[in-house]
Amino acid sequence: QVHLVESGGALVQAGGSLRLSCEASGRTFSDYAMAWFRQSPGKEREFVAAISRSAMTYYANSVKGRFTISRDNAKNTVYLQMNSLKPEDTAVYSCSAKRTSNSNLVFDKPYDADYWGQGTQVTVSS
Repeated sequence: QVHLVESGGALVQAGGSLRLSCEASGRTFSDYAMAWFRQSPGKEREFVAAISRSAMTYYANSVKGRFTISRDNAKNTVYLQMNSLKPEDTAVYSCSAKRTSNSNLVFDKPYDADYWGQGTQVTVSS
């Protein structure tokens, strides 16, 4: 069992920045590929960014060049640095984990995740 806790969500003006954190506990963090998804009211959950065990990264086109995902295995934490935020980035952001023996695996489908955090709200005002 892996327990994921997100933090860092806030209300921010368009053009601003936020850094989300997701701390994991319960298992060996380095055994897991990690990903961020987001969901806004009335919409399906949407992939944002993923990072493999070997720190390879993959981004949704909508955030490429603005968001950066990273991980610190010593702190059992994955981060999402969000710059140049837009009102359409408003959503609940959730981190997820997938245990894998493939160090280069990244995942971008919600059904591929083994564990989820509770989410953190990001609101971008225009």
